[in-house]
Amino acid sequence: MSIIVENLSKHYGHLKAVDNISFEIHHGEIVGFLGPNGAGKTTTMRILTSYLSPTSGEVIIEGKNIREQTIETRRLIGYLPESNPLYSDMNVLDYLEFVAKLQGVDKTKISKRVREMIGVCGLNEVKHMDIGQLSKGYRQRVGLAQAMIHDPKILIMDEPTSGLDPNQIVEIRNLIRQLGKEKTVILSTHILPEVQATCNRVLIINKGKIVADGTPSELQSGFHGYERIFVEIEKPDGYDFEMLQVKFNSLPTIKQITLMYERDGILRMKFEAEKGTDIRKQIYQICKENNFSLIELHREQTSLEDVFHQLTLEAA
Repeated sequence: MSIIVENLSKHYGHLKAVDNISFEIHHGEIVGFLGPNGAGKTTTMRILTSYLSPTSGEVIIEGKNIREQTIETRRLIGYLPESNPLYSDMNVLDYLEFVAKLQGVDKTKISKRVREMIGVCGLNEVKHMDIGQLSKGYRQRVGLAQAMIHDPKILIMDEPTSGLDPNQIVEIRNLIRQLGKEKTVILSTHILPEVQATCNRVLIINKGKIVADGTPSELQSGFHGYERIFVEIEKPDGYDFEMLQVKFNSLPTIKQITLMYERDGILRMKFEAEKGTDIRKQIYQICKENNFSLIELHREQTSLEDVFHQLTLEAA
């Protein structure tokens, strides 16, 4: 296990910024940590990186308790904060060498490690430039390089694509996916397409509490508690909606069939089936066997935005 969080809380007076949360993160996971502003995302990440002490609870990083072994756990983590503080008057090479020394990288390995990070983060073209002259995208790359310079097992990033243009966002996403093959990555963001594109697991926090935990597809499929299929057919001669219901209710996972409308000889119906089932093939087969003219067969795809909205905005 890479990270274990148990009953973690952080209070500021009567304000519970983080309220008794628990979760575990495995090696090699890319976890999207989502929540509205003020939900407790940044506070949680600062605790994980030991920049902030919790009011109560425990955090175990690679088997080490952050309270008891703070220095050791910090060496296991690379942190890219949202503000990405860099020294603008230093060039990229000098800055990365400086950070490597601060992180305790073996003196005999610093040059090699800097070269590796220059390559991994795509900084070769700007390695001799002052950081203050770099674009936002390259500055983010430098931030990632400094977070990884000591080869940490865990990488924690707060809004890593904030302020980037679309091309730069794609580049950083690709880099994060590549890093996730070797490291545990926690990505805090409020940009939902970011999570969809890069993460294999999602944690959603709201008002200091974890309100969802699963893969993006699990959260999307479990949102309604059932699957929704929309079907349009030409109204068959001699059939009304009730007769069609009898035909389709033979499917074992059907919970409900609703007539959306009947117009110009077209019937549009909504099928609700048990969660985790896909009955489109069976619906098609029934239409084929009964010579129903099928116009549309569409499975509703719940977006991560729908899930996020339901769990945070509507719960506010």
